[in-house]
Amino acid sequence: MHELGIANSVLEAVKAEAARHPGARPVKVGLRVGELSGVNPDSLAFGFQAMTSGTEWEPLALEIETCPRRHRCPSCLNTFPVAGHDFSCPVCGNPRTHCIGGEELDTERVELSTSLVVRQSTRAL
Repeated sequence: MHELGIANSVLEAVKAEAARHPGARPVKVGLRVGELSGVNPDSLAFGFQAMTSGTEWEPLALEIETCPRRHRCPSCLNTFPVAGHDFSCPVCGNPRTHCIGGEELDTERVELSTSLVVRQSTRAL
């Protein structure tokens, strides 16, 4: 299950980003996973949850955006999502289109929160 290794890499990236912003707490990490990447989003989410459960990182939310396979037609330059195994351009019918997306595996964002701590002091009057 290589998704566990990917989940570990995501967590390490979040830790590195948190270290760059002292006082901030990571609250959410967003990933883009292409349908051709060979990564199962459900397995990745499960591995991430298992890895963070019972740790200081447990509150960290993981959002996964699944990216469909996309092709571009060299004739009319139309870009379109591919359904099934029909790679023909839906605009001009050209059967020789080129894959331009669906292999993504990216950490898109890490959302940080800063907690305002208000200190109260008491003085005897």
